[in-house]
Amino acid sequence: MWKGRFKENLDELVLDYTASIDIDKYFAEQDVKGSIAHAKMLTKQGILTAEEGEKIVAGLEKILKEIKEGSFPWRKDLEDVHLNVEMRLTELVGDVGKKLHTARSRNDQVALDFRMFVLDRIKIWQNGLINLINTLKSRASEHIEVIMPGYTHLQPAQPVSLAQYLLAYAFMFKRDFERIEDIKKRVAVSPLGAAALAGTTHFIDPDFVKQEIGFLDVFSNSMDAVSDRDFVLEALFCGSVIMVHLSRLCEEIIIFSNPCFGFILLPDEFATGSSIMPQKKNPDVAELMRGRSSKTIGNLVSLLTLIKSLPLAYNRDLQEDKPPFIDSDKIVSSSLVIMSRMMEKIEFDAKNMRKALNKGFLNATELADYLVTKGIPFRESHYITGKIVAYAEENGKGLEELTIDEFRRFSDKIDEDVYSVLDYKNAVKRRNIEGGTGFDSIKVQIKKIDAWIEDKKNGGSV
Repeated sequence: MWKGRFKENLDELVLDYTASIDIDKYFAEQDVKGSIAHAKMLTKQGILTAEEGEKIVAGLEKILKEIKEGSFPWRKDLEDVHLNVEMRLTELVGDVGKKLHTARSRNDQVALDFRMFVLDRIKIWQNGLINLINTLKSRASEHIEVIMPGYTHLQPAQPVSLAQYLLAYAFMFKRDFERIEDIKKRVAVSPLGAAALAGTTHFIDPDFVKQEIGFLDVFSNSMDAVSDRDFVLEALFCGSVIMVHLSRLCEEIIIFSNPCFGFILLPDEFATGSSIMPQKKNPDVAELMRGRSSKTIGNLVSLLTLIKSLPLAYNRDLQEDKPPFIDSDKIVSSSLVIMSRMMEKIEFDAKNMRKALNKGFLNATELADYLVTKGIPFRESHYITGKIVAYAEENGKGLEELTIDEFRRFSDKIDEDVYSVLDYKNAVKRRNIEGGTGFDSIKVQIKKIDAWIEDKKNGGSV
């Protein structure tokens, strides 16, 4: 391509070192689709004749079919996807294929390709998130009245509905979806026309290309357009947060599947055994997903470090922006599918959850609130309840097992109605503040998720 300036060919080792074919193949389809839009624009603007435009578009469509079928003749000596496509196009349509690169540079071309690829992939993430949210919502619907311990500091805190626990993750992943929705408007910005860094002298129509590829905006500054990789950073950040959220869920799957808790039973399809201990059922899938979250965080840091000292405008360092995203994309997209399938098949042990409620005085807050209803200031009721808990612990009893006489050693305000308050199911059922763990509140949360999913499935996203 640059033999007019150079006398010698690249050293074979250098050619291998600088080649990007193996990575470029991931977004080859986007490269061809962007070129089709560019060719149509050049034809519309009269830079190509109608006949030339038709030939080039037909040739590119044939190339796109070859790429999809896996029959495209990749050549490593041509360095990257752009040159491979251009050379193949020239083979198919003749010298007119050489006109395709008019009014663009590989700098704005690769920026467009990568933006298209990132946009396509984060939409896949969103589909995975919706499926997982729907799965969590469905499992929550099945377990509204199943009571489990809620924890703070991983210590027993208060009783909650199992549905409330599952919906907490549903809303967490809903935020992940919305975070991606927000960045899409910054990813879907066409840089085509920025050329190498200064723009082009040809009379082009960037808006036409934007519309052809389904983007939302065009670049405002040519130097920024070819050097900007914020869209990848934001996508990597979103991917990292998704994996952090999945990792938190994995951690609890690992803990709750331990027989010491026994809250869940892992499906055989998502567990492994031991080579020496026949009784083992290891949560390897959850452990691997938890571990791979670190790779997505590392990929984000890798790209931040890559960009931090780059001068304007394009630098070849930016060739290294794609492996981190491709790696994170594989992790995020597969993890979302696997987690959804695993959550569909996990079994919950309501009996073991109920037994665990008897350890740790999870109804102590109910007693403190009960004393408040009897006219005792909360700080005082907190102190009284603390004394009662200490007494019950010393005597090996739960609060609900104490007699009225024992309660009245600490406060004469306590009557028989205390036992209804201390009942774990009642403790959960009464918390019907919006977003609370009360059964009515949970049904409202489920309706919210249902309505949100329906909106997204009916086109409520970019």
